[in-house]
Amino acid sequence: MFRKTLLLLLAGLVAGSVQLSAQDDAPAPEPAPKPGDSAGPNRFWQATLAGGHYMVALDRISAVSRHKYLLDGAVIVDEVTVDSLGQALARFYFISPVTDAAPGNAVGEIAKRGRELVEKAADRAGTDAHNMVIKKYPDTSHARTIEYRLLSEKDLSALYASVRNAWETGRGRQFSAK
Repeated sequence: MFRKTLLLLLAGLVAGSVQLSAQDDAPAPEPAPKPGDSAGPNRFWQATLAGGHYMVALDRISAVSRHKYLLDGAVIVDEVTVDSLGQALARFYFISPVTDAAPGNAVGEIAKRGRELVEKAADRAGTDAHNMVIKKYPDTSHARTIEYRLLSEKDLSALYASVRNAWETGRGRQFSAK
């Protein structure tokens, strides 16, 4: 009788553990894609932006980060960095004047209007200068650094979500923004 009870108890534990381990093997649901983000070629993350195109193998990415810093006391740089095994570091950033930090600020509104006028003039002239990375040689010359400028914080957030999702899941992604 004791053996029969022990055998039934042991069989129940084994059956329960098999059922529990089967539940652990289910893949985690993939987060909903952000605007501009879609499935891409397996093993790669790529970004197509106004300033160019970047592609990296997912197994070569060693770090993904996002941070903000104040540059020369005048602008806030919101930056996403994709570090990969190899010779290059990719930086994607959005720049905003410090005055933009205070909503309703008259100086911030003037700066915003000025940016709009520059963008319209660039469009009329057929140039893409307002989308380009700004460098001042030799101060900002970074060897082995690939840089892209995004024109909205929303696009930078979507880019960060895309690369992070691709790296965490191991599934290729494509991101695009103007």
